[in-house]
Amino acid sequence: MGGLAWEVIGVIDTDGDCAEWTFSAEPGAVRSARAAVRGQLHGWGLDCLADLAALLVSELVTNSLRHATGPIGVRLVRPAEPAGTLRVEVSDPLPDPPRERIAQPEDESGRGLQLVAGSSRRWGTRPGAGGKTVWFELAVPG
Repeated sequence: MGGLAWEVIGVIDTDGDCAEWTFSAEPGAVRSARAAVRGQLHGWGLDCLADLAALLVSELVTNSLRHATGPIGVRLVRPAEPAGTLRVEVSDPLPDPPRERIAQPEDESGRGLQLVAGSSRRWGTRPGAGGKTVWFELAVPG
């Protein structure tokens, strides 16, 4: 994946499988996060979710870039059973949870969380020791 500025933290075995990355808070992080997510889902045989997961990660990483200054983490957790739920998490050092807002037709931004909420099975936020995590779940077709 030459030229993409991202550091792979590792792929870890859990009940399903887990992959996580840390990206620097720079404009190329969005493109790099999309590529990492698509590549990992392809490797897991979950191509059916790759485009949607990459789009939603793109929205959340963009939010992190707009509001936080530190590293951005992306984590995927593959379901243990074939027709389970893919969990996707995006973390940043800003402790404030994101706020869903209603964008006007002429607004250039403000639709990311609406897209996440409308496209995922469930989503939410949780505080962490060094910031927050925004997560969503996608159903794996069975």
